[in-house]
Amino acid sequence: MKLRTVLITGCSSGIGRALTEEFLRHGFHVYAAARNTDALSNLTDEQLTVVKMDVNNHDDINAAVAHIQQQHGQLDCLINNAGYAAMGPVIELSDDALKQQFNTNVFAPMALTKAMLPLLRSSGNALVVNIGSVSGILTTPFSGAYCATKAALHSLSDALRLELAPFAIKVITVQPGAIESKFGDNSLANLGDLIGDTSIYAPLRSAIESRATASQDNPTPAREFAKSLMAQLLSQPDAVIRIGNGSRALPWMRRWLPVEWLDKILSKKFGLDSLSK
Repeated sequence: MKLRTVLITGCSSGIGRALTEEFLRHGFHVYAAARNTDALSNLTDEQLTVVKMDVNNHDDINAAVAHIQQQHGQLDCLINNAGYAAMGPVIELSDDALKQQFNTNVFAPMALTKAMLPLLRSSGNALVVNIGSVSGILTTPFSGAYCATKAALHSLSDALRLELAPFAIKVITVQPGAIESKFGDNSLANLGDLIGDTSIYAPLRSAIESRATASQDNPTPAREFAKSLMAQLLSQPDAVIRIGNGSRALPWMRRWLPVEWLDKILSKKFGLDSLSK
């Protein structure tokens, strides 16, 4: 599959930054989108265009469409990578946190894909790559909102894969395991003061914080992830691609273990069984 231009969101660090570097190494023109473009100031390449974008800002999206239209007239690959994690007990999340979780991880990728559709159709052989997560397959305590958004993104990707196929646009869902990034630190920061002394989950504060940073437990290096994904995208990619530590084991658990077993395992792991004692 011959690709020429790519737009990647969430490029300031982690997967997005690694994919930016990998696509540049393969000679692509990369539109690297990030809210914090300063993080990309040390990356220079004549094939790189840094795009300031908040994926929840429609003006930013429209500006990117206009820029790509003027510069290339088509888009060969869109990678919806930008994400947000609102960690903590679902019952104690604020409405704003829950809305931001869905806005960034579900509604924004759909809005960007919709806006880029004319450019993707102009390619005649385009890819849309949605970065989901194994968390969208196996839901764990204290990450319910995040898991729900990734499950929703997987489902929407399934529909888009069928609906866009007649227009020579292939949709790929990537479900990474633990990948080295700042995701854990950001998740912990987003947790903030949610688990205060008055929370019914206060005794499990350390377990909740551990879940927020779980993606950085023995993670696969982002560069290794990017190389593996690139190799598959340039060949005949599967509709669903899993890369990284845990990307096989967690789906296996969800598929083969009875729900009752999973509940017991997860309740014990996160200390929930101790609350009823």
